[in-house]
Amino acid sequence: MEQVYRLIMSCPDQRGIVAKVSQFIAKHNGSILEANHHTDQRSNWFFMRHEITASSLPFGLETFKKEFAVIAQGLDMTWHVSDSQQKHRLILMCSKQSHCVADLLNRWHSGDLDCDIPCVISNHPDLEGLVAWYGIPFHHVPMGDDKAAHFAKVSAIIEQYQAQTIVLARYMQILPQAVCQQYAGRIINIHHSFLPSFAGAKPYHQAFDRGVKLIGATCHYVTEDLDEGPIIEQDVARISHRMQPEDMVRLGKDVEKLVLARGIHMHLEDRVIIHNSKTIILD
Repeated sequence: MEQVYRLIMSCPDQRGIVAKVSQFIAKHNGSILEANHHTDQRSNWFFMRHEITASSLPFGLETFKKEFAVIAQGLDMTWHVSDSQQKHRLILMCSKQSHCVADLLNRWHSGDLDCDIPCVISNHPDLEGLVAWYGIPFHHVPMGDDKAAHFAKVSAIIEQYQAQTIVLARYMQILPQAVCQQYAGRIINIHHSFLPSFAGAKPYHQAFDRGVKLIGATCHYVTEDLDEGPIIEQDVARISHRMQPEDMVRLGKDVEKLVLARGIHMHLEDRVIIHNSKTIILD
């Protein structure tokens, strides 16, 4: 795959943003492979994502950052640029249920998930054998009665492996405020309902009691407010009155793993920009 620089930007909307960015790239003979932009008319905020062929530029990533900073400052821009050949370090956290973590590990093993997975952290030992098959370190950190001690150990492991993103692949525990703040915009969760409906515990049973005709799954960023973080991806499955909660759980697992995988792909490709309480997906 060709090496590209992914340039992601957001700023107050104004005339000439696209022109100034394009002129900067053209000035250095850069070749744009993909360009996406969007204006949120209510907030008057502009968002843009470019993929630029690295080989077309006369300098590397660090010089690109230095040169582009002048443009960004003039536009009051929040921005970052990444190199497609620098693999993202993504840690998985799980509990007893295997469907999400197994799906992600298989996608990573087959090359469909382009990242490094330095380790898996779990509060139960059940999936150690599964993870070991992929040759990835497995860290069992029991929850116990002292949650503070548990999360101190988890945080130490995350720092040890220098994780850029943490994925809660059905981890089933509420992260403390400090962890949410430290990794804001870098923790991805899969919730087994179509948020904001049926937040919290046992959403399939809640859905069964309400007699809904659609169940869903939501991939979102984790914040201090439970199940209220910016939504990245969602999908649904149709159900009927004949289904019991167990049938809904079984059907929902397929939706969960697909939604989580799609959400992670978009995050890894820098297609997601968080804006206030929601996301802009530049796909």
